[in-house]
Amino acid sequence: MWEVEAFAVVRGFIEQGGDVLLVIAFVTAVMWTLILERMWYFRTGFRHDFAQAQALWDARTDHSSWNSRQIRRVIVSDVRVELFWGMGMIGTLVALCPMLGLLGTVTGMIEVFDVMAAGGGNTRGMAAGVSKATLPTMAGMVAAISGMLFHVQLERFAESAANRVSDNLEMFPEQSS
Repeated sequence: MWEVEAFAVVRGFIEQGGDVLLVIAFVTAVMWTLILERMWYFRTGFRHDFAQAQALWDARTDHSSWNSRQIRRVIVSDVRVELFWGMGMIGTLVALCPMLGLLGTVTGMIEVFDVMAAGGGNTRGMAAGVSKATLPTMAGMVAAISGMLFHVQLERFAESAANRVSDNLEMFPEQSS
């Protein structure tokens, strides 16, 4: 029975905040899906990519020529591409959430002004408009703050991991003959 009550609370929240809350919920769901995918990759997929890059580098006998440097650069670049995959999209969605909240504010205020223009005495109508103006703003800010905290941490981890890969693929000084 708690599911029915929870659904009723969510439905009431969306009715008070307007349709913009549905858009914010969708954007937040996509953002968190990408964040969780990155966390999963760092926990599982990165280890495999790191080991594969190390094995590919260790299999080479030449670690000092110009060709080896270019191959090393490609290996590190490939790992970086995998590490930073989706980070730009997560950052974009984090930035989009407050803008969607602002859109909800504007649409809510338009409803308030419509009620005021129709006679101005309907306080219930104005209160509904103010609710539609403030709830999306709050929801957008909460979604953005939660996403931003994880986005910053994920970027730091990706940069640290990329540096670790680069450091582990040792170069030997070029032999002069």
